[in-house]
Amino acid sequence: MTNHDKPDTNQPEQIPLNLGHREALEREDFLVSSCNELAVTWIDKWPRWSTSALILCGPPAAGKTHLASVWAVRSGAVIVPAQDLAKTTADEIAERGPQIVIDRLDTVIGHMEAEKELQHLYNHLREDDRSLLITMREASMRRNMVLADIRSRLLMSNLVEIKSPDDTLLAAVLIKHFNDRQLQISESVLQFTLARMERSFASAAQIAEAADERALAEGKKVTRPLMDSVLQNLAGSP
Repeated sequence: MTNHDKPDTNQPEQIPLNLGHREALEREDFLVSSCNELAVTWIDKWPRWSTSALILCGPPAAGKTHLASVWAVRSGAVIVPAQDLAKTTADEIAERGPQIVIDRLDTVIGHMEAEKELQHLYNHLREDDRSLLITMREASMRRNMVLADIRSRLLMSNLVEIKSPDDTLLAAVLIKHFNDRQLQISESVLQFTLARMERSFASAAQIAEAADERALAEGKKVTRPLMDSVLQNLAGSP
């Protein structure tokens, strides 16, 4: 063996390239189970809502943004980050599209100017017979709003909640996250993971991301030992 044939033990570890992944946001790609079927029903029910506003609540990664995107395609709505309420006027936001989604309202609850603009936006859309979809994490957050007028209006608006996933949906969500990342996971590895993971949508997304990074870095398939290592690392993370 020549010097050129000897393995280079000092060669640095290959850095994985983060090329990202595409998440499917079409209606038919949304996974429906008992914990979210009511929310899906309300999205599909538009424009036959009994009030001008619908509030969609649920834990992180529960699919609120996915459903908002589905509704935006159906209704022509524009998705507006709630933070924009603190930076621009309700009239300007109302001009962005025929219907409006305010995403993550909980991030500005208690912000006086943002609540004022939300109140103006709500009134503007209602007067024009247009619709408003609001996403937030917890329904109880409405009661923390500073302005009594918009608080009372949202308390009277239609509200639907996405609950924590059952095992069937959690398995489907895991598979979807792995498919979005073009990773294959066997039934045995899936059941191994389900038995040991935190029961939440956010955990499923975090596990798929961590497994993707580990498999790419090590050049391995998604196996039980790899998932065991991923789960242990996530459990030990702050």
